Amino acid sequence: MERGYKFPEITSWIRASKKDFELVKDIGMKETGILVSCSDYHIFYKMKMNRRECMNHYLSVVRECLETGVSPRCHLEDITRSDIYGFVIPFCLELMKLQEEYEIPVKIRACDTMGYGVNFAGAVIPRSVQGIIYGLTTHAGVPSSQLEWHGHNDFYKAVTNSTTAWLYGASGVNCSLFGIGERTGNTPLEAMVFEYAQLKGTLDGMDTTVITDLAEYFEKEIGYVMPERTPFAGKNFNVTRAGIHADGLLKNEEIYNIFNTEKFLRRPVLVAVSNTSGLAGIAHWINTYFKLPDDKKVDKSSELVKNVKEWVDAEYEGGRVTVITDHELLKVIDDVNNKIGGEKLV
Repeated sequence: MERGYKFPEITSWIRASKKDFELVKDIGMKETGILVSCSDYHIFYKMKMNRRECMNHYLSVVRECLETGVSPRCHLEDITRSDIYGFVIPFCLELMKLQEEYEIPVKIRACDTMGYGVNFAGAVIPRSVQGIIYGLTTHAGVPSSQLEWHGHNDFYKAVTNSTTAWLYGASGVNCSLFGIGERTGNTPLEAMVFEYAQLKGTLDGMDTTVITDLAEYFEKEIGYVMPERTPFAGKNFNVTRAGIHADGLLKNEEIYNIFNTEKFLRRPVLVAVSNTSGLAGIAHWINTYFKLPDDKKVDKSSELVKNVKEWVDAEYEGGRVTVITDHELLKVIDDVNNKIGGEKLV
């Protein structure tokens, strides 16, 4: 706050409690998130209230926010297990009345806290993501610009549901870097960058290579262990192990690479060398690892490639079952070049 940045915007998150709101006022926040859990599980079992009591309690805290000029962001927790037309829509209608009265935006965050949301055609509320968004925009009058989706990945649907919320009228989706979050995590920010690009046909100025920088920062500075198969960021996200795939990559990268990963992520497509890589896989590994220009690239007929393959074959004939490491390959390539008098690769 002292730095006075416009972005990233600073917000807070409080319970629907006047005591918590005092902290927001003391800090001088311009906006705060307010936990307004909306399923009967929370209303009856956690809050120990009935629906009317709960709604009045929430509205009193929101009104206090607005009285002091603080913009509230209402977190409708557990919305995919709530009574949409029995509680959520009536509550949001009241919130929109308060917005009109105080002329301060009231944002709505639809929180799929347990990851139950689905985007199947014909699914009904409260599990239907499109049904929830439609209800909030059409029947509760929430403007798209003030509506966002907060998804969890318990059923592997965080990205799909977030995209669906976008398509049906939510202007924003909540994300975390690499999907980090409680239990199975939240919607990955990097996933939605590429979802946006596919939907809009443009990146609108976003620099996707930063994703690689962020992944390196998380691993080297924070010590976060990135799962190797993490899309766009994991060590193996664009690594192929099949020899027949490597042969295709050698002929034309577009055959087996998902997109130009070198251009968008500074991550050239790689081939892991194993007993199934063949000559093509080894050639591709050498060309990619050393970033050899076209006039220096090796192919399946190269003496270097043939010698390296002989060494690889001998390893697996001796009972090896693991993939050859980069360090091992570099040593073998150096040894082979010394033996055949080949040009040293840098």
